[in-house]
Amino acid sequence: MQTKDIIRIQSQEREIVLLGTAHISQESIDLVRATIAAENPDCVCVELDEGRLKALENKDRWKNLDVKDILRKKQMTSLLANLVLASYQKRMGESTGVEPGSELKAAVEEARACKANLVLADRDVKTTLRRAWASTPFFRKFKLGYTLLGSIFETEKISEEELSKMREQDTLSVMMEDFGREFPEIKQILISERDQFLAGRILKAPGKKVLAVVGAGHLPGIKAIINGDLDTPPEEDLCKIPPSSHWGTVIGWGLPAAIILSLVYIGIKFGPSAFADNAIFWAMATGIPAAFGAIIALAHPFAILTALCLAPLTTLHPLIGVGMFVAFVQAYFCPPRVFEMETAAEDIWKPSRWWKNRFTRVFLAFICPGLPTTIGSFVGMGKIFGTVSGG
Repeated sequence: MQTKDIIRIQSQEREIVLLGTAHISQESIDLVRATIAAENPDCVCVELDEGRLKALENKDRWKNLDVKDILRKKQMTSLLANLVLASYQKRMGESTGVEPGSELKAAVEEARACKANLVLADRDVKTTLRRAWASTPFFRKFKLGYTLLGSIFETEKISEEELSKMREQDTLSVMMEDFGREFPEIKQILISERDQFLAGRILKAPGKKVLAVVGAGHLPGIKAIINGDLDTPPEEDLCKIPPSSHWGTVIGWGLPAAIILSLVYIGIKFGPSAFADNAIFWAMATGIPAAFGAIIALAHPFAILTALCLAPLTTLHPLIGVGMFVAFVQAYFCPPRVFEMETAAEDIWKPSRWWKNRFTRVFLAFICPGLPTTIGSFVGMGKIFGTVSGG
């Protein structure tokens, strides 16, 4: 079988067949099934990681989701990013009537049916997103987060004809297309690095005939790597999370240290009364805005109280945010129901449902206290540093 979506490569006395797909296309589903049946490969590689395969195969996965455990492990940001991605994919699927990832699921089913070896060839999507975030310069993270969340409100319908024009990119890359030029470091991680990761897994796959089902956007990169016999970085290097930027570390730890040292200095130089006055002001300046943010999220009263009490402390630690504690208390007292988690991918791009769905309200409790607390922190710092300077 030969089409424009299939590339054949002879490599080390074996044949590698690259099959490019559009991730939400009935045409691609049919092509995947027909190609695997016709080629009868020894091994089938699919552009999936273990987590995404489980998500495709286990429709009841939400029933086993423990939001509190996710918060304990500090994975809420990753879950939110995955939910935004799932929302984007769901809308693309609704435009064509094809479930997102159906062609990859079909490839897995056909591989098992013909008893071929199955290789999950893609990097964990959480690792990809974490590397993209960590590689973004500190002062550009805010714009990146804003742009990513802004994609929730896109309402344009995508037709099958339009999908055929989007074969140059896969679903994850399409989501980032609007700001790919603005964030070249993300494009590198989403496309080039994944080309290298996929090519490495395909080259290591067992058998004399290997068929790889990947997004059409990856075909040129993978072909260039295999045909050119180019070295690919070790998987460990492609999965490492870059350390925080120098500026992020300096600001993250420097400001809390300066605040604490300033309070100590105030206590020594101006006495206990001045220390208490500034400490109470700091608690009010950070705690009240955090509580206000929790109220905006319609959080449980105990979650609001948590925001009020813990914000003055969490603002002094760069690795702990008040939203994590507020969301945990919210999830404890108002646990999401199964049907709410199942509809979250749809509800997240309909703001009118954010406060009605307990699952999305946990995200609101996680996010909403943050910005008001940050603003309150600057007000509190103004008071403390003003006292130190004798203002």
